[in-house]
Amino acid sequence: MRNLWTAAWPALLLSHTDYVMAMKRIVLYSCCCFILILLISQALITNHDRPHLLSQYGFFSGDPKEQRPANGIIPYDLSTPLFSDYAEKLRFVKIPDGESAAFNDSTVFDFPEGTIFIKTFYFPFDMRNASKGRRLIETRLLIKENGVWTAWPYIWKDDQSDAELDLAGELKTVKYTDASGKKKEHPYLIPNQNQCKGCHNSNEILLPIGPAARQLNHEKQYADGRKNQLLYWTSLKKLSGFNVADAKATGIVWNDETTGSLNERARLWLDINCGFCHQSQGPAGTSGLFLQYQEKDPLRLGIEKTPVAAGRGSGNRKFDIVPGHPYESILLFRMESDDPGIMMPELGRSVKHTEGIALIKKWISEMK
Repeated sequence: MRNLWTAAWPALLLSHTDYVMAMKRIVLYSCCCFILILLISQALITNHDRPHLLSQYGFFSGDPKEQRPANGIIPYDLSTPLFSDYAEKLRFVKIPDGESAAFNDSTVFDFPEGTIFIKTFYFPFDMRNASKGRRLIETRLLIKENGVWTAWPYIWKDDQSDAELDLAGELKTVKYTDASGKKKEHPYLIPNQNQCKGCHNSNEILLPIGPAARQLNHEKQYADGRKNQLLYWTSLKKLSGFNVADAKATGIVWNDETTGSLNERARLWLDINCGFCHQSQGPAGTSGLFLQYQEKDPLRLGIEKTPVAAGRGSGNRKFDIVPGHPYESILLFRMESDDPGIMMPELGRSVKHTEGIALIKKWISEMK
């Protein structure tokens, strides 16, 4: 960068000929930087022992695009999942033979060495009718080895025959018909390997986000019947320490009023969409705004709290949350923005989550 300024600044004071030469130097430096980035990216892609194709892991039986779990692969889902530009997700976990996760009731479970989380992102062609098919976009793996979690992104081929390892990420355009019958088209960003840590980050250590009791304690349909997920894991000896008397039929679902209060549903939405950053050990830990589900302090939750440093991200508003006044609240302002320098969450979305915004707006409106 210093070389670029060295080349560019004198050009403002030089003759036309010298100016042209200076600009050529800038182009040359830029090309060299671009080539260097490509070489580094290629080195990163080849300097590992991961399978090139997702099918080589043996996670699925039959055609990989059908996503039928093989023996030892457990499907699961979350009651309130992270919003990802309206992508839907298929989730699976592989816990090694003879091993189990350790239950706790407040945070993500402690998973054993060798655990692999498998998450496939896809868009139905028509969200009103699943039988019309779907397009698989990416499958992300989170693997625990030597006590460390690492992320490995696989991008599905256009013909849907398999997914290829791609650490550099990619920008795709997705098209679908939404739940209201409207045709949608928008960009969808597949993150590179390093960007995965932007969300899965606690004290600069990459960790899982979703598999916690509050997200898993509900029933799911399995091949042999409908069962509570935590009871099912326990029966497979893949979860230890869970009190079977605590099993529930339904968890808190952010957009289902029958599953919890407005406060519970809004807090869980904020937890999964914002709490991974807005926690004391997360990337937004210095903000003083903590949005994890278990947070009890109203000020730390943002109620009548002034921002530490929001800049134009404050929208000239004074407080993160103003009870009864959603449009005076910085939280809602940033959720409604699609400006990359303002919007929150800042990763994992390129469009607004209209329904999530409506939930948080109502939550703030009804605060006393």
